[in-house]
Amino acid sequence: MKLHRYLSVVLVALALTACGSKKPDAAGSGSASGGDPPRAAPSGNASAEEVAEEARGDVDCPADIQTPAREANAPVDDVVGVRPGMTYEEAANVVMCSNDLMIVTGPITAGFNIQTYGQTLRQGFTARLAEPRVEKTSKQIMEEMQDDMMARSGNAVRYDLQPGQSKWNVTTLGMPGQEKVIGAGREEWFAEGKNPTIASVADALIKKYGTPSIDQDNAGQRFIRWVYDPFGRLATETSPIRTQCAGTGASGGVSLSPDCGLVVEAHVIPMQDNPALARSLETGVVHQASGYELVTSVEQALEQMEQQKRAKAVEDASKNADAPTL
Repeated sequence: MKLHRYLSVVLVALALTACGSKKPDAAGSGSASGGDPPRAAPSGNASAEEVAEEARGDVDCPADIQTPAREANAPVDDVVGVRPGMTYEEAANVVMCSNDLMIVTGPITAGFNIQTYGQTLRQGFTARLAEPRVEKTSKQIMEEMQDDMMARSGNAVRYDLQPGQSKWNVTTLGMPGQEKVIGAGREEWFAEGKNPTIASVADALIKKYGTPSIDQDNAGQRFIRWVYDPFGRLATETSPIRTQCAGTGASGGVSLSPDCGLVVEAHVIPMQDNPALARSLETGVVHQASGYELVTSVEQALEQMEQQKRAKAVEDASKNADAPTL
């Protein structure tokens, strides 16, 4: 019996920071490559449009995509244009083209539990809509801190999105400068007064992605998942991978297994005051087998580079090292 190990990653900025990993670049970097020198943090009051202009730099829309399109008979594998196999730069460009105020924050350089031997790998990025920048007095900052503390002590529910806002979390990996998308998740809160029905959102998802493997109503929340095996065959009720292969979302966590292929997952959350209307939609896509293969190949390539480096150091030492004084 073959035993396959499972690879997983959680690309949540706060979690990475708590573990002492390298933080993503500060919001406003906007660089798709992550190779530009650090810039001084902007200051002063600014509108959301001004903040976005500062952070995004030159963005060409529609995005220029060189990665080959999926085959005509292949299952739909994108979230608003972002799909596994895209380069880091392509995905960042598509994300920024999804909204004129969208800012890419990254790259994230930690997440996968692999030995990098000191190499810096771009393991993903996050993106959110720009918000107005307001200079605050020390008194205002203290008041906000006190309000936050009181909310936490009262177990108040705090959301990081408001109506009309959206966010992304994209997982990538590859050799330095060659990173590709493994998974992508997006969350959108519908604008106030423009909430679609739960049924219409579900219908739109099924129209795009086809017949789902799982379609459930969980206490008013609509959960839909499309699962494919590594050969592109849809998992039905009789397939064991139907429930074993999980998707991803805007939180950025992915699980990778050679036994699972493409997994698309969607959560439609209802409004509290009218459960028939959708408050928000979270959609994610990941190709587990391709991601597993990519992570494994990167591990092997990095190890080979390190072995070659060590062998070269030994060779140089045999020619140039000083003899010991005995």
